[in-house]
Amino acid sequence: MHTVEEVRDALREVLDPEYPISLVDLGLIRGIEVEGSKAYIKLTYTCMGCPAMDMIQDDVRDRLLEMEGIDEVDIEVVWETWSRKDITPLGKKQLKQVGVV
Repeated sequence: MHTVEEVRDALREVLDPEYPISLVDLGLIRGIEVEGSKAYIKLTYTCMGCPAMDMIQDDVRDRLLEMEGIDEVDIEVVWETWSRKDITPLGKKQLKQVGVV
């Protein structure tokens, strides 16, 4: 069985389609649980009208299903307010490097 940390590390490989930064470092992953071979992900977006919602969810699901022992991924979209404060220090550094922050 995988740990939450292992799943989070895998999700660090899933990049936002607009910026070269992981969903984790952008602060969009709001929760991770693992029960047996099933991963439960809580995910939010920077805005309600995000045109890449389906693509992001597909990328999350596809990456986690690549992990041996993960057979199912349940993604719950949560509309928790997102702000720049949710970006990790690494994420801020990466955004600054591309001229965003």
